[in-house]
Amino acid sequence: MGDVIAMSTPGSNAASQSGCPDPLRSWLVRAAEAGASDLHVVVHHPPVLRLHGELQELDEPPLDRETVHGLLTPLCPQYALARFQADKNVDFAFEVTQEDRNRRFRANYFLSDQQIGACFRVIPSAIPDFQWAGFPESLAQRLVHFRNGLVLFCGVAGSGKTTSLAMIVNLLNRSGGYRILTVEEPVEYVFPRTPHSIVTQREVGLDVHTFADGLKYGLRQDPDVILAGEIRDRETAQVALSAAETGHLVFSTLHTRDAKGAISRYADLFPQDVQREIRSQLSFSLRAVISQHLLPSLCRGDKRVLALEILFNNGPVASAIRFGKIESIDNSILTGRSEGMLTLDESIRRLLQGGRISRETAEHFISSTDRLF
Repeated sequence: MGDVIAMSTPGSNAASQSGCPDPLRSWLVRAAEAGASDLHVVVHHPPVLRLHGELQELDEPPLDRETVHGLLTPLCPQYALARFQADKNVDFAFEVTQEDRNRRFRANYFLSDQQIGACFRVIPSAIPDFQWAGFPESLAQRLVHFRNGLVLFCGVAGSGKTTSLAMIVNLLNRSGGYRILTVEEPVEYVFPRTPHSIVTQREVGLDVHTFADGLKYGLRQDPDVILAGEIRDRETAQVALSAAETGHLVFSTLHTRDAKGAISRYADLFPQDVQREIRSQLSFSLRAVISQHLLPSLCRGDKRVLALEILFNNGPVASAIRFGKIESIDNSILTGRSEGMLTLDESIRRLLQGGRISRETAEHFISSTDRLF
């Protein structure tokens, strides 16, 4: 490994604010204040923000190897060090205090050409509300009123899945009467303590070894609601499905572009000889799949606009899942409009008609321009 991070001694699970040197601290604060989603710190480039989906260089010279290493080294907490040295990648969350205000970030450290780099995701200081995010509160209310089952959020990286899930889980938290368990890598949004609810947030690598372990042992902790930050392997997928089958409401994410892709990806995590059984389980336990896309706003410089594909499990959808006829799910969404389903094309058309996105953006993301009328 070319760059080896020296050990730091964090005061808590997150890197302490004293471990964040300037000018990195000022770049992070600037990113948060500007409303950027990410800050990139990469050798041979100036610091770069992603602001409303577009890359924007800060007015700084390109960073050399020694500068990047010197900025990132003090920030990496000791628990993350071993994982970085073993895996050459690591995620961790930390806070920076500026004028008595705590700002929270998620860091991803990586190696490229044997040189360390980082991408910092800005985590809002408070869990956003549905109106700000553009997420229909009526949809959120429907999702939290499922008594049990599996709800999947899908979309590419940076499409707002974590934020949507945080808003939904916080809706349950504020309602009271729920024992909520989250398993995340790392913990991003921190849920406030509220009367008559208990939220336990467990971080993979710190509080539990794997997502699957967090779910498996979590079932012994009397949960009503379980949030698994991501389903990325067979064991996690199996435990999540079992938890949904046994009376728990389970929320999780998959990195797929659409609803049918999430269903096919879930089955593909398993060997071919058991996929039929998994599809059968999924056809009974799946409640909904929400696919998210963030599109450029009509007004340049404004935050991106949320477009959704919404799938609810009904008879035709369950049959398609059970028999592996995944391609028919698109038509099921189209014909399920009266049940609250929504195609991505229809969501884009509504955003265009509402003056939220440009025609150029709509034509780029919609499956056929004929569907804009």
